[in-house]
Amino acid sequence: MTNLIKVARLLVSPGKGILAADESHPTIAKRFQSIGITSTEEVRRDYREMLFRTKSLGEYITGVILFDETLHQNTADGTPLKELLLSQGIIPGIKVDRGAKPLAGFPGEKITEGLDGLRERFKDYASHGAQFSKWRAVLTISETTPTPFCLQANAHALARFAAL
Repeated sequence: MTNLIKVARLLVSPGKGILAADESHPTIAKRFQSIGITSTEEVRRDYREMLFRTKSLGEYITGVILFDETLHQNTADGTPLKELLLSQGIIPGIKVDRGAKPLAGFPGEKITEGLDGLRERFKDYASHGAQFSKWRAVLTISETTPTPFCLQANAHALARFAAL
């Protein structure tokens, strides 16, 4: 618990933020497509390497949320991408959810998936240097949503995530 508290305090250091660099393959492909670039593993690596080599990044960023691919990637010269972050005092983290999906029986509402097998994935992520993780809950706000069931289902998923 001591390390968890230490990491949490570092992540919320005054005047700094957390960089979300955890775009899934479809999301980053859309971003690249908008500027005429084909999303390949090499292009994604080069993009992330450029971000993580930004001079003085550690003066403004305390942690970076990585996508699974990124946590396991090396730079063009073979350096693990997470080492670029660590060299600037930035804590590597990992997005662990598997996406927001429609909540069965509740049109327009979502539940985040990915709890199955998460205990084992946490072990793997930790062995590759991830020191914190991200889980999201997506709530649709309207006159009729979120429903109490959707709130309860998402709170339950967040609690299971936190317990793991």
